[in-house]
Amino acid sequence: MDFRIGDDQQALQEGVRSFCEGRVPLDRLRELEGPGFDPGLWKELAEMGVFSLRLPEEEGGVGLGTSEAVLVFEELGRALVPGPLWASHLAAGRIPGAAEGEAAVAGLDLVQASREPLVLEHLGACSTLLVLRPEGVFGVDPAGVEARPLDPPLDPLTPVHLAGELPPGEALGDAALARQLWLEGATLTAAQLLGIAEAAQELATAYAKKREQFGRPIGSFQALKHILADCYVRQEMARAAVYAAGATLDGRGVDAPERAVSVARVMATEAAIRNTRACVQVHGGMGYTWEMPPHHYLKRAYVLAASFGSVDEHAEELGAEV
Repeated sequence: MDFRIGDDQQALQEGVRSFCEGRVPLDRLRELEGPGFDPGLWKELAEMGVFSLRLPEEEGGVGLGTSEAVLVFEELGRALVPGPLWASHLAAGRIPGAAEGEAAVAGLDLVQASREPLVLEHLGACSTLLVLRPEGVFGVDPAGVEARPLDPPLDPLTPVHLAGELPPGEALGDAALARQLWLEGATLTAAQLLGIAEAAQELATAYAKKREQFGRPIGSFQALKHILADCYVRQEMARAAVYAAGATLDGRGVDAPERAVSVARVMATEAAIRNTRACVQVHGGMGYTWEMPPHHYLKRAYVLAASFGSVDEHAEELGAEV
């Protein structure tokens, strides 16, 4: 399989990166803490086609595939763009207003197991809750959900509520659709984790080049070189796995979709968590402070790692096939 991206794909990725760097720079993250949602930013993301990316052109979409969606979500993860991204993307064409950014759709994965208490992200900002259950896909009105906010949340850009149970909601699809959306959602979040791994590695490398100790940049010390080299290797291994999952879901892979997605989730999750922890370590004592950006990447990595099955669950599924 050829993992090199084409010229059009590269232009798409660079365009999203340029937008994120201008619209959601690191120094603006503090402004978004608490609400974790900016309606103006959400509308701009929709106008760029983030949510309608895989909708057919005749339905008002861009008509691209999961391979391109992976590149877009990689950049969204890299920039720590807040909001219910994967759910709104999967809801496009199924819930009115989702593709156009007129309605923010939050999501909840209950395909593999019903977890209690239910942790609902961005409940206050969404108009519909997209729930994936083993028996199908359902749209739930958040107004009918009894939940309490968890304060403070782990990720200051991802407000969460705890709910004991959910109303049944409106059926939007059967079990097959639920499984398909689960695979797509797992791949999109793996792409976000890949972006986080990249950003953390680059942030740590840049700091190691400019921070001096004993009259030398700390990046010149052997111990730091090993840490940063390991970060780079992890992100590139994760990139191959995530890009392969996207291509496989588009029907261009040679592996079973379930296996490709599980590999992507394992590799990307481990890369994101280990790279963000390394980033904190490279920054030293400053890395633990709220004013420095490493903690944002670390916390978002843990939030995304909790969705669509843990590393252990995916590893067990892969092990059972060996």
